[in-house]
Amino acid sequence: MIIKKFQAKTENEAVELAKKELGNNVVVMNVRSVKRKGLFSFLKPQLVEITVALEEESEKREVHTAAPDARSITEALGKIAPIVEKAEAQKREETMSKKEDSDADKVIAERLNNLENLIEEKLQKPEEEKTKEKEASEEEKQENDELKCFFELLHKTMTDNEVNEEYASSIIEETAKITKPGTPFDVALAGIYQKMILKFGKASTITPAEEGPKTVFFVGPTGVGKTTTIAKIASKFSVEQKKKVALLTADTYRIAAAEQLRTYANILEVPFRIIYTIEEMESALKDFTNFDYVFVDTAGHSHQNEEQKNVMGSFIHSVDSLTQKEVYLVVSATTKYRDLRSIADAYSQITDYKLIFTKLDETTALGNLLNLKLYTGADLSYVTCGQNVPDDIEDFNAQRTVKNLLGGRK
Repeated sequence: MIIKKFQAKTENEAVELAKKELGNNVVVMNVRSVKRKGLFSFLKPQLVEITVALEEESEKREVHTAAPDARSITEALGKIAPIVEKAEAQKREETMSKKEDSDADKVIAERLNNLENLIEEKLQKPEEEKTKEKEASEEEKQENDELKCFFELLHKTMTDNEVNEEYASSIIEETAKITKPGTPFDVALAGIYQKMILKFGKASTITPAEEGPKTVFFVGPTGVGKTTTIAKIASKFSVEQKKKVALLTADTYRIAAAEQLRTYANILEVPFRIIYTIEEMESALKDFTNFDYVFVDTAGHSHQNEEQKNVMGSFIHSVDSLTQKEVYLVVSATTKYRDLRSIADAYSQITDYKLIFTKLDETTALGNLLNLKLYTGADLSYVTCGQNVPDDIEDFNAQRTVKNLLGGRK
């Protein structure tokens, strides 16, 4: 895994620097403002510093070195002896050329004594090394036990936050395999944190079409807050970004839902239509060809109702040849994971989609965000945390969510 920091005037410029150096698969792990350095730095605006991560494939190789025994030392000395003797002979010849014969005898005796001491030292080392290895082994075992307990604590924290048992175990095991014995807890925790952020990926929000309007469908079961979510997003695009937005509803089953969206359209002063047929959908898109976005609310119904699923699929695919489209599956963070899987499977039969989670303010456990992301492979886009329009909505934040899943505050 590659982790690197980049600085620029804005976050977008810093991200572009990161992508230029590391590629488009980088994941932003942290964003902060930093002061400039140097003379008169207080007169200049702050820089934006981002920390990015890039996961890379690697294999861990372990090399095991066997402890030498007395026999291997003896054999090694047997191989060393001729070399030592040759060196001694060379040095003796040099000494003999410069000194008296009596001095040469003294030097030879001294060299032989040194060689004897060397042999004794080598023979004593195996016992000393065995003792050190035993102590190191006991220390390593204790460190491994402590690290194992730490990983078990993280696993329990994740499952307490309703991360699925299978996913929690997989993340812990993947990290444990590449964590060396004796690794400090904060380093091991950072490894888990980085891996979870990479699994979430970055938020994938609504983007403009290359040409003409972008048609955006919002689908999902009843009671998850689709209509309110559409109003929040439409408000941000219309009021904050000054984009031309039109609102359509194909939810003809609930009069209240259509009237609610009509009210929001009147407040935002944007066009609104109720769509009953595919022909009306195509006609509306032709009328709004000069708009930036067309947001379409759909009927919330049981994901087990095949007839209603077929009708919805027909509406969604009727625009394929007319405009670019995106589909967002809106689900509640309070829904049981088993039901979320069933909902996701049902809508996967209709079309590809991105995920919007609502009602984060109504639960303390956000494990379902990770569960559904890993189960579907779909990108997360927005999360909502209240009924206020347009304030209670934001882009999905992987860093904040992972901190919550690992026991931090929301």
